[in-house]
Amino acid sequence: MRRFIYIVMLLVLTGTTAFSQTDKKEVRKGNRSFRKGEYAEADISYRKALLKDSTSIAANYNLANNLYRQEQFDEAGKYLEKIKETAPATKYGADYFYNLGDVALQKKDYQSAVIAFGQSLLLRPDDMDAKENYIYAKLMMKNQGGGGQDQNQDQNQDQNQDQQQNQDQNQDQQNQDQNQNKDQQDQQQNQQPKPQPSGGQEISPQQAQQMLEAIQNMEKETQDKVKKEKAAALKSRQKEKNW
Repeated sequence: MRRFIYIVMLLVLTGTTAFSQTDKKEVRKGNRSFRKGEYAEADISYRKALLKDSTSIAANYNLANNLYRQEQFDEAGKYLEKIKETAPATKYGADYFYNLGDVALQKKDYQSAVIAFGQSLLLRPDDMDAKENYIYAKLMMKNQGGGGQDQNQDQNQDQNQDQQQNQDQNQDQQNQDQNQNKDQQDQQQNQQPKPQPSGGQEISPQQAQQMLEAIQNMEKETQDKVKKEKAAALKSRQKEKNW
């Protein structure tokens, strides 16, 4: 953006003498003040020239340039608007449209800037600075038009995130409630008396010894079975390896 502005300001400066061929004393005086950077004095001279001839192309054009350098873009646009019917027909029409587009850029009126730079290019197709500014203004106009959609997308995304967050919080609360209910049920079950063996009969030492021997025999049988299966699997793997 700075590059475009810098180029534009250089051309605005060189364009101030575009209509200086006029024999009006005030316009020539204003041009001398402008070249010295004495913008207040130049402003007075151009306005005096307009008092004598409000339709003067040179006075309006150069006053607009002077106001532009003082960053009074709205005022600059007004004086360029006054000569919109006459300035384009002169040999300086391309400069007129260029500066008109430059003012529109400063005001962020990108649509008007695109139109103005386009008109300038029609009159001077080889103006690379006008081409760059035209492309820039067109890009900014496109971005400006899509800003509202991007903002809506951001808002929708924020709403979706809020909804997801609320759902997660609700799910966490439900899980917490379920865990609390389960803990309470477990506590109630622990507090209930445990069932006693039916009939109140006790196991004799002999019965206990028989049960222990039965369990040991079952474990031994299980271990032997596992060993046999391992041995068979090992033989199978060795056979496959040999092949």
